[in-house]
Amino acid sequence: MGEKTVLLEKNDAIATITLNRPKAMNSLNKELVDDLLEALEKAGNDEEVRVIVLTGSGKAFCAGGDLFYLVSIDNTVEARNFIAKAGKIVSLIMNIEKPFIAMVNGVAAGAGFNLALACDIVYCAKSARFAQSFAKVGLVPDAGGMYLLPKAVGTHKAKELMFTADLINSETALNLGVVNQVWAEEELKEETYKLAARLAKGAPVALGAMKRIINRSCELDLDSVCLLETDLQALCMQTEDHKEGVQAFQEKREPEFKGI
Repeated sequence: MGEKTVLLEKNDAIATITLNRPKAMNSLNKELVDDLLEALEKAGNDEEVRVIVLTGSGKAFCAGGDLFYLVSIDNTVEARNFIAKAGKIVSLIMNIEKPFIAMVNGVAAGAGFNLALACDIVYCAKSARFAQSFAKVGLVPDAGGMYLLPKAVGTHKAKELMFTADLINSETALNLGVVNQVWAEEELKEETYKLAARLAKGAPVALGAMKRIINRSCELDLDSVCLLETDLQALCMQTEDHKEGVQAFQEKREPEFKGI
């Protein structure tokens, strides 16, 4: 039996999920999608994990759907099931109340682009390239792309990227707001895990609540957001982490948050 198509590793409070089909540029087939769902659910349910890093093995982050697998699907039911699972992956990334960092080590195309967009923070290598490549093979964006990309770059730019399927470089991705930081290849891993370690020391209840509301912000009006903030803030104010944060501030030291 060969190595799993998705690897899950845990180092203290940081979990790393690695797409592991390097010869196929980590493209999505049934096995990888099933393995990724399993890894996400395991990391999401692990109370010791506070931050999750998503990356790819080899020279690619994820080249999107495996075209050889896609053309082998010969019925609509199977096609719907596969695409629905890809959508579930994005939903898990966005709804698990832990920070996700996409460490984009190479090309992120099609659904791979959208997996990165689903994460809370995106760091990429200078050599990384991004493409909404669906139109080139007669498909529409999936894995949440038509929801995520307009939020990131605006409606008109999203249409341009999706209609043309043009490849953009890391500098353009940074300027468009697709990524947070661009790093030299030799710095990417170190800088990603510096951020992961920093977030892992944050207050889990507060960070999870922030993620939940920010991801829904475009669907809510101001009054709804203020109401949710009121409820969540009242909850956070009663946590031990809030008390620890105030005490640490008074004592001029770093807080030690426990997620309670």
